[in-house]
Amino acid sequence: MTAQTMLIGNRSCRIYGEPHAEHLLLQMTGEHELQGIGHEVTVIAQSSWNFLFAAVPVESWNDTLSPWEAPAVWGKQGFGGNAMDTLRFLTEQVIPTLKQQLRLPENIKIILGGYSLAGLFALWASTQTDLFYGVAAASPSVWFPGWMEFEQRHPIQAQRIYLSLGDREERTRNATLAVVGDNIRTLHSQLIARGADCTFEWNSGGHFKDADLRTAKAFQWGMEEHT
Repeated sequence: MTAQTMLIGNRSCRIYGEPHAEHLLLQMTGEHELQGIGHEVTVIAQSSWNFLFAAVPVESWNDTLSPWEAPAVWGKQGFGGNAMDTLRFLTEQVIPTLKQQLRLPENIKIILGGYSLAGLFALWASTQTDLFYGVAAASPSVWFPGWMEFEQRHPIQAQRIYLSLGDREERTRNATLAVVGDNIRTLHSQLIARGADCTFEWNSGGHFKDADLRTAKAFQWGMEEHT
């Protein structure tokens, strides 16, 4: 599946798929992920659904995708808490532009997804709006300080939520990151208890293994028909 490039605002977005799509898949993408995006989309395309996929680049990963400020967890770079600006860019520029220029159906099902901090961003974004039909959160950073308490006060509104984690991710000496396993189990249980269509899948390996495949699986599940 070949990509076309579309300039939206000041960002060069990669667009894959067909205008007559049933699903619009959006992924906030860091520079470190761009090499794997083509392979990820090829895997997603093994499903039988017609979709349009937009990779929306982010410049400062930690700042652009974090919902509020937080200190550094590894290295020296903390989190700037600019997710609201990113969400506004998606809802006010990216989605309207794609719908208009590619003549997408007005009621197209939008799935917001991503890996790691982009997965957390997708979960957080769906606490702010009911625009997203689904969330595809692969190895999301649910260890983020304050996230679990925030989600209790501002519940996720998406109809369908995919969660995954590598089975080695919680085995870390970093006390902040080590809560990721307990947090994602709790989040899954709470979403199920609220009646959400939600699944949780374990993947083998640590956080940096098969990110493109894990994210592709997340988007595939979001498009599947569930009974």
